Amino acid sequence: MQKLRTGILIFEQVEVLDFAGPYEIFSRTRLEPGVQSRRSDETAPFDVFTVAQENVPLRAVGGLQVVPDFDFRNCPPIDLLVVPGGFGIRSLLEDDAHITWIRECAGIAQRVSSVCTGSLLLAKAGLLQDKRATTHWCALAQLASLDPSIDVQSGVRYVDDGIVTSAGVAAGMDMTFSIVEAICGSDVANETADYIEYPRRATTSDS
Repeated sequence: MQKLRTGILIFEQVEVLDFAGPYEIFSRTRLEPGVQSRRSDETAPFDVFTVAQENVPLRAVGGLQVVPDFDFRNCPPIDLLVVPGGFGIRSLLEDDAHITWIRECAGIAQRVSSVCTGSLLLAKAGLLQDKRATTHWCALAQLASLDPSIDVQSGVRYVDDGIVTSAGVAAGMDMTFSIVEAICGSDVANETADYIEYPRRATTSDS
């Protein structure tokens, strides 16, 4: 089985649940149900890893130390890109290296997604032009200011308009399950949610 290479961007002051939530869901998804299937990667549809600009330990929001699996130079091609948010977004919006890397990855990825204020980076990279998108409630106006062509959606957990964006922090879990369902089907998504004991929420804007 060809696994989807699922790259999750991390950076200084990334929000923990923004990247750890999708990591947990994608890495625990199995095409075969049950506890035993989680003891190996044999039926795992996603090959999940983290990527940072440099392969050095990073401090997430709250002080959690994280070591990326890859850096921008040695990262394998990404099929599914996840861009999280966090306080570190502020400096990254003016960082050409990150914006260029996101744009280049999105150019070859099958699917692109963001959690929380990660959508600001997608907007800065020009990836949300003329699309519906959302972000954390406190950054909705900023998202609109970065690209006035974006149809900014409020009051939803996630938006799928070719690129999938989610509202703040925990909403990234619901967004991730929507991606699992789109790729693997509702039975796999629901079984994975049951396995990690997560109550799925379906408040979305996808049409």
